[in-house]
Amino acid sequence: MSIHQLAVDSASDNRPLIITLFSIFVLATLGITVWAGRQTKDATDFYAGGRSFSGFQNGLAISGDYMSAASFLGIAGAIALAGYDGFLYSIGFLVAWLVALLLVAEPLRNTGRYTMGDVLAYRMRQRPVRTAAGVSTIVVSIFYLLAQMAGAGLLVSLLLGITNEAGKILIVVLVGVVMILYVSIGGMKGTTWVQMVKAVMLIAGALLMTFLVLLKFDFNVSELLGEAAKNSKMGHAFLEPGLKYGVSGTTKLDFISLGIALVLGTAGLPHILIRFYTVPTAKAARTSVNWAIGIIGAFYLMTIALGFGAAALLDKTDIKNSNKAGNTAAPLLAEELGGPVLLAVISAVAFATILAVVAGLTLASSSSFAHDLYANVIRKGQATQKEEVRAARWATVGIGAVAVVLGVFARDLNVAGLVALAFAVAASANLPTILYSLFWKRFTTQGALWSIYGGLVSSVVLVLFSPVVSGKDTSMFKNADFYWFPLENPGLISIPLGFLLGWVGSLLSKEEPDKAKYAELEVRSLTGYGAH
Repeated sequence: MSIHQLAVDSASDNRPLIITLFSIFVLATLGITVWAGRQTKDATDFYAGGRSFSGFQNGLAISGDYMSAASFLGIAGAIALAGYDGFLYSIGFLVAWLVALLLVAEPLRNTGRYTMGDVLAYRMRQRPVRTAAGVSTIVVSIFYLLAQMAGAGLLVSLLLGITNEAGKILIVVLVGVVMILYVSIGGMKGTTWVQMVKAVMLIAGALLMTFLVLLKFDFNVSELLGEAAKNSKMGHAFLEPGLKYGVSGTTKLDFISLGIALVLGTAGLPHILIRFYTVPTAKAARTSVNWAIGIIGAFYLMTIALGFGAAALLDKTDIKNSNKAGNTAAPLLAEELGGPVLLAVISAVAFATILAVVAGLTLASSSSFAHDLYANVIRKGQATQKEEVRAARWATVGIGAVAVVLGVFARDLNVAGLVALAFAVAASANLPTILYSLFWKRFTTQGALWSIYGGLVSSVVLVLFSPVVSGKDTSMFKNADFYWFPLENPGLISIPLGFLLGWVGSLLSKEEPDKAKYAELEVRSLTGYGAH
């Protein structure tokens, strides 16, 4: 009998324990959300948590937002199946924080109020730029939501022994409903506290599993890696680059594309960017990123132990039978290390991870819709704060529904790969525009629009016609074949294109940049003078 079947049977035998753990977490976090919702009085509370969180608290919440299902499930699976090449996700996700810390965190906190659109519209024409920023935020958030929904469906179906498709779809729907409740009731305050609780749980769970993996090999890392290489049936090649990204010229290009997307994507992710507005000062924003780097760095070191531990202790065929992309490697490893109790605990932690991250993503996209599109474009700045918050709550319902529908189709995709696509779209559409707005005097409205829409359209089109969507066993539509773009990640093409279009669009624009506005923005971004 396979490990996957044993895990399913074990989960079925211990279903009361599993359901109890899940219920405790969901009810506890909903309680936090309701408590926070009662303290949410105005738009600043809903969007930015009243700017009341300390640098450490926000750093913990950022970690909770960032250490997603992709980190816990996807990276462990990628390492278990592809060895060293899977470990590249860990490195990329971590290194990306340096870009956010050095270029974005402090200036963004100083120049904006609630959303990325605030920064972009500061010295541009309001309506077209806010429209573009809102559209981009929603598209990036939905790509990222796909990964979380895919992870949720897999995880709960494994735990509860659900094998029929209707049951898996129902799980995705339930996750969507809980997510909508978190955001619409608790706003940023509720979401932040949920993310802080989840970050502590995830670090504790990963630490426990890392300890148990190392204990199996008497804390001899060399022995762990050797056993992983032997058990993978690939020998030393498992521990060297090239297993996944060195087979051909195309896969080498895919590796470069993935690396660029991971390193540049974080600084353009809407749900990370809005976290910088929840602290009272720019110094606190900087402190929060420093804390986040430390917490996230420790976590990604542990994913190496989890991934190679799964490779050493589990059969690769069992992992693939459970899920072709390897997303269930971490729960299966938990079952192997500590039986049904650890499986239940770790899966509850992973489920907590998913719920917290989808809440953050939904908040980012609903905030952008309400603040950028509804209040400033549709209502032309005439909406009251109460109307704005009401629009954000309705947007939460709409975005949640879209995420549920798309999540149903994304169940068999590797969640780390899906997140890498979100990173590519964020780095193509958002990052060029943010950097040009903050640091280039000649940047114009036309440049901003060309950059956002050009980066957005190119990255999304290339994804649609890539092997991620069709043409492979692990594609979203397995039985279709309409791909012509050979790379799984569009970053290599779409990110330089986003920067190029912003530059060309500005140079060809007849609009004269407002130098006084830029000088004002520069002073404010560097000093925080006049920040809300």
